[in-house]
Amino acid sequence: MSGLGDRYWPEVIEVLRTVVPVYDKVNRVISLGKDEEYRRHAIAGRVVAGNIVLDAGSGFGNMSRLALEAAGGDARIVMYDPIPEMLANVRNVWGEKHPALSSGIFEHLPFRDGAFDAVMCGYSLRDAIDLRQAISEMHRVLKAGGRLIIVDLGKPDNSFARWVVSVYLKYFLGISAYFAAGKVGLKFKTLYGTFLRWPKNSELEAMLKEKFSQVVFDKGMMGGAVMVAAYK
Repeated sequence: MSGLGDRYWPEVIEVLRTVVPVYDKVNRVISLGKDEEYRRHAIAGRVVAGNIVLDAGSGFGNMSRLALEAAGGDARIVMYDPIPEMLANVRNVWGEKHPALSSGIFEHLPFRDGAFDAVMCGYSLRDAIDLRQAISEMHRVLKAGGRLIIVDLGKPDNSFARWVVSVYLKYFLGISAYFAAGKVGLKFKTLYGTFLRWPKNSELEAMLKEKFSQVVFDKGMMGGAVMVAAYK
């Protein structure tokens, strides 16, 4: 099974719960400052005015903020996250005009078929329990012509590039996270475990093509970052 599985997923979620206060700061550092650039690249032209959008694994709503910007403020967004503590902080970040909030897992989305023009996963899909089921659910809730937008770690097909990314995540990420957030930053070392369970870029692309009619797959950082749009 592709995904974290029932045993490792609770451990990852518990780590994410403990790093809520420093999540955005550390994510910026460990992505070498590229996280927002990659989000913008993935969203551009794929969220437009009038869209209904699901931000799956929304965290504090970084993808939601950029999607609203791309839509000129004219989009209805649902922020969906498995960690209630993340969503509880949304009010502090967004104020009273925050998007609709919902909590649950990717594998069982509590939305009707064809409800959304776009589903976005910003650095979150790799935390699925069962990746194939999560992709299937996201396909289900999209309208015909809808877009699944993914920004995440990449797992390069080239063995040398994969080794470089692996070494960074295993050894250097923890150091960067520590300098950004102190001891709590060391919790981000679990990211290496999610990388090990994450499919190679070509495998992820093939998995998406099982459900979607077209997949546009862009890469950055030697293939260590992916920006994907899959069209229903």
